[in-house]
Amino acid sequence: MKNKKIVITGGLGFIGSNLAHSVCEENEVVILDDISSGKLDNIHDLIKGEQITFVEGNIRDQKLLSSAFEGAEYVFHLAAIPSVATSIENPILTTEVNLRGTMNVLLASRDSNVKKVVFASSAAVYGNLTTVPLTENMPPYPASPYGAQKLGGEHYFRVFYEVYGIATTSLRCFNVFGPKQDPESEYSPVIPKFIFRVSKNSPPIIYGDGMQTRDFIYVEDVVRANILAAENTASNGKTINIASGKETSINDLASIIVTQMGKELEPVHAEARDGEIIRSFADITVAKQLLDFEPVFSLKEGLEKTIEFFNKRT
Repeated sequence: MKNKKIVITGGLGFIGSNLAHSVCEENEVVILDDISSGKLDNIHDLIKGEQITFVEGNIRDQKLLSSAFEGAEYVFHLAAIPSVATSIENPILTTEVNLRGTMNVLLASRDSNVKKVVFASSAAVYGNLTTVPLTENMPPYPASPYGAQKLGGEHYFRVFYEVYGIATTSLRCFNVFGPKQDPESEYSPVIPKFIFRVSKNSPPIIYGDGMQTRDFIYVEDVVRANILAAENTASNGKTINIASGKETSINDLASIIVTQMGKELEPVHAEARDGEIIRSFADITVAKQLLDFEPVFSLKEGLEKTIEFFNKRT
């Protein structure tokens, strides 16, 4: 991807800022973000080096989107309120941002003749399905407003391709981890929380027996998947799992992190959380077939790079 104008909504966030760093050297990059959950620190070096254009604003602002998208060839739509808990507490606000905002992005892309729009969906659309591995042809069953909003976004992306002819792809990302995740954020997932606690010589806290499994994928692999989807036509109108295709128990994850950080800490087990998914991992056959995508980084390799990043910050 070279000499293109690229817009990243939610570009101050974890995945968005990593994507911006990956594509900014050879492209014109515009980041649109309202700074509600992302951090300017994530792209401070890019702003200072005048490698990107930052537009502060919300995806609910149709006029702002139309202005930012003018002349863009690719739009990566990552802006969202990325919290299941917040979606349960405030379904109206999160629907406005996560679903109505997504509609706005598609409308602005259509009206600006954007070449391809890539949507950051989520494994949350599967809800509590117990059959694994999870495949794209399974009927989704969201267990939260957030999951329903992401599923609705997928449907709109497909419909805009079929009705208006806009090239779109939705990527169902599983448990993404890596540099620039905020361990102290309310949205923070398990890996940065474990690393943060272990760095303070505090044991990881595991909810339940720790036998529950997740599919962890390193952020650089997710960035590469986004770029592949943008430049690919076989994926137009499709929804694709982006994951490692492997399951790791939370007990094993804690053990790996403690060992890699050179500590001798025993995890503390807390009461299991209501509605906890027991097993979750993806089938990535479609990603291999349509995008020629397979993860490059193993869990241990990704954790080493993530731990190194957090160590440099402390």
